Amino acid sequence: MNLVLTLVTAPSHAPIAPGLVISIRAALASAGASIGEPDWLAPGLACDLGFDGVAPAAARDITRALLRDRPIDCYAQPTQGRKKRLLVCDMDATIVTGETLDDLSVFAKDKAAIDALTQQSVRGEIGFTDSLIKRAELLKGLGEAEFAAAYAKVRLSPGATTLIRTLRADGVYTALVSGGFRYFTRRVRDQIGFFADIANDFEMVDGRTTGKLVPPIVDPEGEHGKLGRLKHLARKLGLDLDATAAIGDGANDIPMLAAAGLGCAYRGKEKVRAAIPCRLDHADLTGLLYFMGYRGSEMVS
Repeated sequence: MNLVLTLVTAPSHAPIAPGLVISIRAALASAGASIGEPDWLAPGLACDLGFDGVAPAAARDITRALLRDRPIDCYAQPTQGRKKRLLVCDMDATIVTGETLDDLSVFAKDKAAIDALTQQSVRGEIGFTDSLIKRAELLKGLGEAEFAAAYAKVRLSPGATTLIRTLRADGVYTALVSGGFRYFTRRVRDQIGFFADIANDFEMVDGRTTGKLVPPIVDPEGEHGKLGRLKHLARKLGLDLDATAAIGDGANDIPMLAAAGLGCAYRGKEKVRAAIPCRLDHADLTGLLYFMGYRGSEMVS
């Protein structure tokens, strides 16, 4: 089979019922597909269905209609080149559960203004770079104590460690690219095992922020931003973009996700969900490994 449909759920959810898989196979067959036997990548958690005869988008839409409100994600794609050799990850609300800038803004004089700018940026209502510059200005005067207190609140998203360690064990290059700040990304990088992290640095004087950022700024589409770093790392590694993957949640991630061979929206905001067909709305971050074809027995925790 040249195409594959993957179903994946989270360990905390009810297992995928064999009867549901039978119903999906029947629906795809009715649409003109030739369907292979179910291949369980992890019992109850993830299942592959090889198929031919219908387009991946059609198979995905048929399956999502059958899933309705079940907490199960699905994605259809070609089998060839399914495993990628480079993964670029957003950090906030993807690799970690929260927004590190929100945690830092607790110590600012006008937290409400910063939070409003953050949400406008995530929703795509204001340019990311303009929003970031304005938020940095509002963080003027913060020092090590405030940064350390904010980092103490950081929690990894479920499956984040397994995702990165499994890919690293398979020789995949992994990079954390964030529009946030290197104070946080370098610590998350070291904790999980990313090869590299790319983010913004505050200008500091006497141990405190001046309210300015050290250029170049990591923005969505610029050379030093998420899309630019994806392309740069692919060139550096001698890879076509088809051999790359990316994951993120916000509107500023869309250019990167759209350019990658496998761009996945993790708990994506509405604008991201509308633009990116690969989604993890229910499963944890190991769902991306299943989409790439890894088996549960191959995963490194």
